[in-house]
Amino acid sequence: MRSAVVVGAGVGGLAVAGALTRTGWQVTLLERGDRLRGDSAALVIWPNGVRALRALGLGEGLGAIASPAPSRGIRRPNGLWLVQPDAALGDEDEVDGPDSAVVVHREDLHDALVAGLGGQIEIRTGVAVRTVRALPGDLPAVGDGKHTWEADLVVAADGVDSVVRRRLAPESVAVAAGCAAWRAVIPWYRAPKLPDLAGTGGETLGQGHRFRYALLGERGSAGGSSRGGIYWAATVPGAYRPEPPAAQLVLLRRWFADWHAPIGDLLAATDPDDLIQHPTAELRPMPRAFAFPAGPGGFVLVGDAAHAMSHHLSQGACLALEDAAMLRSLLLDAIPSRSLGRALDAYTVERRPRVARIVRQSRRVGAVYAANGNLVARARNAALGLTPRMLGRAGAVARQWRPPA
Repeated sequence: MRSAVVVGAGVGGLAVAGALTRTGWQVTLLERGDRLRGDSAALVIWPNGVRALRALGLGEGLGAIASPAPSRGIRRPNGLWLVQPDAALGDEDEVDGPDSAVVVHREDLHDALVAGLGGQIEIRTGVAVRTVRALPGDLPAVGDGKHTWEADLVVAADGVDSVVRRRLAPESVAVAAGCAAWRAVIPWYRAPKLPDLAGTGGETLGQGHRFRYALLGERGSAGGSSRGGIYWAATVPGAYRPEPPAAQLVLLRRWFADWHAPIGDLLAATDPDDLIQHPTAELRPMPRAFAFPAGPGGFVLVGDAAHAMSHHLSQGACLALEDAAMLRSLLLDAIPSRSLGRALDAYTVERRPRVARIVRQSRRVGAVYAANGNLVARARNAALGLTPRMLGRAGAVARQWRPPA
């Protein structure tokens, strides 16, 4: 039987592990944490991510845990429109349909991915991979200093600080993206009542500062998510903040104090335990390949281990799901020592050019969002007023992906 070791149980790792298990691979999943868990925030799954979930056979349950994503219009801090919702759409956007964008609680998505693992997988928690064996004549392997796991294929889904990537592509290093970012979900019982004009969510852009929010389900019921509430995300210029969450929350309330409703109310209703600060690093340069031969098969990088990038297009989880869907297709009939190597080469060919294009688009959008100072921000706002679809078209490059037939 074909064998695989998957390192990391985030979105990409769980998706790949489940896809391989369901297509006849013997899979061992290694996770650094003491148990498999998702974090308590939420994320937007764009149409490409929805299609990837469907290609992985996980789309049926999405309707039970997801809520429609809000319109893509952008407001100024005073509440006036910077870009009207209709003008923010890309030319190929699907506004309403089976693959339209949704918002989902990360714990709900995590539970769906864990359920998709099935019962034939070996799960090892509390494993911090420290060693990587990549020799031409040996099975690829990883170890934690005490035990070694070898298989025909090793999938590195261990994030931006991937130990496996550092061994295989040492030239690719994590670089700070120049901003700090937070996420939180306020449960319905603590969530403030929103004004009618707030709709189901929105985005506001200031001088280097950005705030987004979206509803998860409906107040008073589970709605579209078993963990309902109001999700928000904020970005500010600068480095990762070292203060404890309570102090970070004080800073956020100060930075966004004079922004339009309901931003101040959302921050006031947020508890320190709700707050998650997440890294905003990207890989520079991107690895020269996403797959590396070893023995009868080799290593493959997925998700942030392969292509961590700034979060401005909100595509991290979606690209990891794309990676999993592509691997599933390429590895479906791959045989170690015969066609597996060719399948891994094809993975780099299929994925790297697309990801490189999205990285470029993300940096361009990041430059727009990061405009700081009165003159620069005014010039940015004027440019968006003249070409309102600029941001929508940038995101459309990512959202238009279709899974392999």
